[in-house]
Amino acid sequence: MQSRITTADELGRILTLSRGEASTLRKSLNSLRMAITPYFASLIDPGDPACPIRRQAVPTLKETLIASTDLLDPLHEDVDSPVPGLTHRYPDRCIMLVTDQCGMYCRHCTRRRFAGQTDTPRPRDQIRACVDYIARTPEIRDVLVTGGDPLTLGDEALDEILSSIRAIPTVEIIRIGTRVPAVMPMRVTESLCSVLKRHHPLWVNLQFNHPEELTPEAERACSRLADAGIPLGNQSVLLKGVNDCPYIFRELNTKLLKMRVRPYYIYQCDLSRGIEHFRTSIGKGVEIIEYLRGHTSGLAVPTFVVDAPGGGGKIPVMPNYVISRSDRKTILRNYEGVLCAYTEPDDNRSRCLERCRGICAGEGSGFHGGLQSLFEGNAVSIEPKDLPRERRRQARAAPAEGA
Repeated sequence: MQSRITTADELGRILTLSRGEASTLRKSLNSLRMAITPYFASLIDPGDPACPIRRQAVPTLKETLIASTDLLDPLHEDVDSPVPGLTHRYPDRCIMLVTDQCGMYCRHCTRRRFAGQTDTPRPRDQIRACVDYIARTPEIRDVLVTGGDPLTLGDEALDEILSSIRAIPTVEIIRIGTRVPAVMPMRVTESLCSVLKRHHPLWVNLQFNHPEELTPEAERACSRLADAGIPLGNQSVLLKGVNDCPYIFRELNTKLLKMRVRPYYIYQCDLSRGIEHFRTSIGKGVEIIEYLRGHTSGLAVPTFVVDAPGGGGKIPVMPNYVISRSDRKTILRNYEGVLCAYTEPDDNRSRCLERCRGICAGEGSGFHGGLQSLFEGNAVSIEPKDLPRERRRQARAAPAEGA
């Protein structure tokens, strides 16, 4: 961490930079600071300006270009924040941002408004406020600890945070989101694993974006975590010029499985400021999933998601395998393009069993609202908040002026 490359002069000692590139780099650092671990820098091919490792680590002038669609907080994390450092969007889970420090500041970072601002952990009083909110919100059963990168914290500080969350009876699962095994795998020590295994059930989601990141050092880090009984998932980001190719993803995901890491998500690049040059079409992600399905193990096929702008949450997007439907048949397509008919049962209505009725109707079921209210018959329609037709209704219902 202390030896991270943070300036154009330092970078120029290991990569050949033209005078124009050095000037460009200094300008782009005004949008998001640079910090590259010596380990990750060693993976850069100095003779390849399009090296996928370099593109993720080294700033370019394109980061200074703000598209009209770019947003400062595209996922509305700040809007859905009841206390500083915590976002509560889904009914039963939340995220805690415990630091703004990362081992490396990825150039595609979606939290660039926040990452690297101070390079320090979140103050203890704010961490306590987050924990207090979780404790008084019993519907939260799953807490994602993220940042920045929580594994940049010391073992004791991380243990203290995890212990405070684990002490809440209503919290069932703790997750950690980290890129450390990809950019600084030597941080994953036996001591760290001893801390983490004290807080089971605990899951760790990683971010590997390209097969060239799967080094022997990264594999050893993942093995230590897996040997500590920690399930590992991978959340790749679909990046133009880095991994926007189905063959790259097949290689990446099959190698991850050999490292005991389950490919979990492929994220469509968010609408954060200054990263439009990394964004592909959504169609490219669909194409990648189309290719993976049937051409590799199902375990190696992640879910492609768009984290909806405006705080709508993760929306899975996939190829269309349902071709048509009638009341008796559903026509399906497989990965080869073969069409088949699945015959529906004569009695196609499902009914709740006696033993599950109490769960379905209970307040704690977590399925109230949204589309479920239509399925359950609690509502016949869901209307947009600013529906013109509703405004006309309200205008007609309002008493005439002066009446």
